[in-house]
Order: sequence, then C-alpha cells, then structure tokens
Amino acid sequence: MRGAAIILAGWLVAGAAGAQGGGHGMHDYMRLYSVQGSFEDVRDDLELAITGRGIKINNIAYIGRMLARTAREVGATRQVFVEAQAFEFCSATVSRATMEANPHNIVFCPYVIAVYVLPEEPDRVYIAYRRPELVGDAASRRALAAVDKLLADIVAEVVQ
Repeated sequence: MRGAAIILAGWLVAGAAGAQGGGHGMHDYMRLYSVQGSFEDVRDDLELAITGRGIKINNIAYIGRMLARTAREVGATRQVFVEAQAFEFCSATVSRATMEANPHNIVFCPYVIAVYVLPEEPDRVYIAYRRPELVGDAASRRALAAVDKLLADIVAEVVQ
C-alpha cells in the first residue's frame, strides 16, 4: 500500500494496546504496523507481497470469522475484530537453510503474518508477525535472522 501512514503501535506483554505516531512497533517478540486503508486492499497487498516472492501460502486462517462464529457458544459479547486473517507460509530456500542449520528449527515454520481491523478503528488496518527467536549456534541464529528479514521485507512492501 503505497504512501500509507505507518503508525507506531505498542503492545505490552500484559496485553494492553496503544498507538503512538511515526514508525512501527518494535518488540523482541513481534512487529506491529498499521496503515490507513481498507482491509481488502491491505490483505490483497500482503498476499501479493508473499506470492510475488514465489512463496506459496499454505493456509489462510480466518480468525475474525471464527471468533464471531463461536462467540455465542463461549458466552462472549465483545467483538474483537471487524476482520482478521493470518497467512501461513514457508519459503523453500529460507526454511531449508533454517532446518539445515538445525532440524529442530522446524518449530519456526510456518511463518505467520496477521492482518486485521479493530472495531474502534475501522479505517486502520494492522499487520503483525511474531519474530523468530534467534537461538542455537551461529548458523542457526543466522538462518533465523534471515526468516526475520524475510518477514520484515514482506511487511515493508505492504506498508510503504
């Protein structure tokens, strides 16, 4: 999404969310961005940013729909999202390097990038991903840093 305003959005570990001006959310465990626009446009831009790299999306989790569908059964009354989806995918080259460095790094695949809209901010679309922890020996840490870079590059393409 070209020319979109990027907003710093901070999430505390306790789960509170807030927004500040200028930049993007930088936390050890996640990256969180937001842009002005429609969910459909940002979602489509994210899909193109992933598939444009020759990466196949394995699954799209319709998290917002699931929460809305199951709200009555669990006694919930609060609408969490207007819309929320999570794209699950792996990169053949990056994933292979990660698992060749350490086969136990399989737990880092698939990668997930979420895109969602909150009811109180219907014109703001959030994009977030969980960062891989850089663990293991030097080769493993380098490979996991490449995963983090891939995710950052995909999201940067969407929010630029």
